[in-house]
This record gives sequence, structure tokens and C-alpha cells, in this order.
Amino acid sequence: MLVAAYRFVLCVKKFPFASSSTPRVRLVTRSRLKEQSLRVPTMGLPSVSTPPVSFRVDRIGGHATEIVDLRADKPAFHVFFVPGNPGVVAYYKDFLEALFDHLAGQASVTAISHIAHVSKDWELGRLFTLQDQIKHKVEFVRDIILLESPEVPIFLVGHSIGAYIALEILKEFPSQVHHVIGLYPFLTLNKHSKFQSILGQVAATPALCTTISTFAGLVGRLPKGLGRILVKVLLGRVWDPLAVDVTCQYMLQKNVVHNFLYMGRTEFASLSQEPDLAYLKENQNKTSFLFGIDDHWGPLTLLDEISENIPELYLSVEREGHLHAFCCSKAGSNWVARFAADTILSKKPSARL
Repeated sequence: MLVAAYRFVLCVKKFPFASSSTPRVRLVTRSRLKEQSLRVPTMGLPSVSTPPVSFRVDRIGGHATEIVDLRADKPAFHVFFVPGNPGVVAYYKDFLEALFDHLAGQASVTAISHIAHVSKDWELGRLFTLQDQIKHKVEFVRDIILLESPEVPIFLVGHSIGAYIALEILKEFPSQVHHVIGLYPFLTLNKHSKFQSILGQVAATPALCTTISTFAGLVGRLPKGLGRILVKVLLGRVWDPLAVDVTCQYMLQKNVVHNFLYMGRTEFASLSQEPDLAYLKENQNKTSFLFGIDDHWGPLTLLDEISENIPELYLSVEREGHLHAFCCSKAGSNWVARFAADTILSKKPSARL
């Protein structure tokens, strides 16, 4: 029973759908819409020759944060990536490297973890809400990115709930943020999704969350080989080795799982209202979204609603069969990185390049 509950919560929240088809690098959009690369050691990611990947732990707003940096020599703009939930940046290594490569040295790329979604329990068991995570990202933009390069335009790229967070960052820095790209965006609850309904009930039950997170921590204390076998049995058929390794390192920790579930609870509370279409319309020239064909976190009904009310907003549909958790396969990471790079380059500040 515990194994079933753990598997459900771990897989469904961020990784609900498996792909049965072979991905093809082809973008398909709706008729009315515009067309348009492991193993992770305990405290870092392996670097590559071009560019070197900087993986470090730093304090942002007083909280230990894992940061991935890929620096261009003379960036014309800066891409800041916000992860989904769980907000473990190691999941996105292949995506971030591919994105940097596709941008061909024109931009630096930075991604940061959510508070407490990290390799050690620096927060001593504290739990953090969605609003805490938003404030954390705002502080990073204000205290790091803008202080280092105040004149360089910022592109925000957010995955899942990260898209929602990116839109909140835009509210804080409307003149410095040039464009926001939401990948498989989670912007409002899907009332037609039984998955979300069940997960919402799980996340709203503190005793169950404690049981699941405690069980995850106990599995993490097993010999590494046994824990890895369990993760591979549950996930290895649809995930690449990188994602399996990252899951073994991070998601078999009580604190990470408890924060993942607690953040999810506050997501459900915050996203119970309808999406703010007025705000999206106000920023229609600064916002783009990529939806999945079978994604209950960002369903096509939401795409329809946005396109009907804001026909000029840049929208696309991925029909290649990648997961909502595209970062758990190299093919998905590469495809979505190409989409994000193409979108960024089509929206780049022409006066600077």
C-alpha cells in the first residue's frame, strides 16, 4: 500500500504520462495558432568542454540553493529557468545544456532549485509554500541577475508550476523581463482531471504526506543498489538513466518529498481560481506557451480558453508524445530545448543582436 501510494505521488505529480511513440522532431500547432544530453555526483554535475557547467550551492534569501550556470562570453540576453515541482535542477541538466547550445553562445543560461528541494536538509525539516518559492526566485533575479548585468534583457522559461512562477516574476520586473516562455504550463486546476483530484486529496492530508515522505526516507537508507532497483522498477521503463539517478539522490529523502508534497498542497490552493486572462492579455506580446497533447496539468482546454480570449498570444502544441516531465528523457529535453531556443531567438531584442 505504501509503495503504491509513493509510486503514485512521485510519478503522477510531475511525470504522469509515458510516451509509447518514437519522438520525431516536428512542431505541430493548431490551425488558428501561430507556427512557430549521465550521472549526478552527490554535490555536483559533471562539466562539459563547451561550455563548462557551473553547479554550486549558494544562499539566496538566506536559503541554500542549488544553481546551474552556463555562461556565454558576451551574452546579449540572460535566460533564467524555473523548474516545476519537484524543483530539483539536476533533472534538467540535458535540457539546459541543449538550450545553451541551440542559442549558439548568444545567451547565458541559469537555473535554480526550489528551497529545500536540494541534496541536503539545510532547512532542518522546514516546509515551504508556493509563495515562498516565488519570493525566492524574485530575490534571485533582483539580488543576483540584475546586480551582475542590469542592462542585459531577461528571458524567463518556466516548466509546469515554474511557468506560473515566471509570470509572477514578470509582475515584479516588467521592464527587465523581455519575454516569458511557459513549458507544459500549470496555471490553474484542471477540474476534469481525476489525477489532480486524487493528488489534491493526498497533498491536503498531512498524516498521509508524513507517511509517504517517511517511507521515501526509509527507502533512501537502504543499500544504494536496492533503492536503485526499486526506482528502476517503478520508473526505468520510461525514464533515462539521468532521471533515475537524480531520483535516487533526491527523491528518496524525507525532507525533499515532504516539501514537494507541501508545495503541491499550496499550489492547489493558489491555483483554484480561474487563470488571470486579463494579465495575460496585458502581456500577450511578452508571453508564449507550449502545451502537450495529453497533459492534464496544462490541458488543451486551457489552450483553447487562452486562444479564444487572447488570439495574439504565442501558443504551440507538442504532438510528439513527450512526457509532461520532458526532462526525464534526452529526446524530450532536446526537443523542448529546440522549441524554447527557437522561440527565444524569434523574440530576442533585435536592437542588441
